[in-house]
Amino acid sequence: MMRQIVMCIALISASILSPAVSAQADFPTKPVKIVVPFPPGGGTDIIGRLIGTRLSEQWKQPVIVENRPGASGNIGADYVARQPADGYTLLLTSAPFAIAPAVFDNLNFDPVKNFTPITQIATVPLILVTRPDSPVKNMADLIALARKEGEKVTFGSFGNGSPAHLVGESIKQLANVKMTHVPYKGGQAAIPDVVSGQLTFAVLDAIAIAPLIKNGQLRALAIMGTKRSPALPDVPTLAQSGIAFESVGWHAIFAPANLPKSLADRLNQAINAVSAQPEIREKIVSGGSIPADPPWTVDTWTAQFQRDVQTWGDIARKSGAKND
Repeated sequence: MMRQIVMCIALISASILSPAVSAQADFPTKPVKIVVPFPPGGGTDIIGRLIGTRLSEQWKQPVIVENRPGASGNIGADYVARQPADGYTLLLTSAPFAIAPAVFDNLNFDPVKNFTPITQIATVPLILVTRPDSPVKNMADLIALARKEGEKVTFGSFGNGSPAHLVGESIKQLANVKMTHVPYKGGQAAIPDVVSGQLTFAVLDAIAIAPLIKNGQLRALAIMGTKRSPALPDVPTLAQSGIAFESVGWHAIFAPANLPKSLADRLNQAINAVSAQPEIREKIVSGGSIPADPPWTVDTWTAQFQRDVQTWGDIARKSGAKND
């Protein structure tokens, strides 16, 4: 009798679980949407379309990249947070996503609680630059100048509460110096003031300004991250320059919270396989980013993302940085 009861329970459990298990085994059976929370044509959008095309070929299903820009990426992220946790709606975003809780007073989502990290595709380094004839030739010169002149030393970024702003704030905190932050609406706007000497230096997107460094219009002082950029191999990292800060921007994929672990792993493996294709890696490098190597698992990327939220948040809260 007991054996019959056990068998009956097993059959009932199988009948309940089998649709979900089957749905995951067959994934995807319909179009998948990748939401990019920024306008078309930017770095995140370009990577999204590269990855989406190859995933579509691999899955034999359409992969649609949908741009939902606004509020520094928060509008698109909020949309994805409210979608079913079935793998059919994904978010491809960048490092401001991790910073958002610390710099926005009214945020409708929690990056940690409301999302499932899937994988990081590439890091997107920021770089410190000054004018080519500046007496500041490296980070040691910059710190020495800041200790001497304090708030007269100015640094530009692409906005209050941006990763570039927080890099500058981290340098101030770690080196125990004072400097004055000057926010711009976009990194390109700061370049003329760096070249003219109105700014001591700026923290800008390496992708956008690598050509200006290579042709001598700007001097690079240091780059963010744990390794040098293949596009700028002579530029040391900030840590190599004596400032122990290695956090870096990135492009990464997230799904709504409570995605089944088996499906998260499946998405991770598919996206990592596409990102590892030589043509995709070449396009990522030529754009100034650094492909993830080795690839991230769901568990390792989840742990790193949570550390990023904490690291960037601590810098923002200590500095009082807020997004406009």
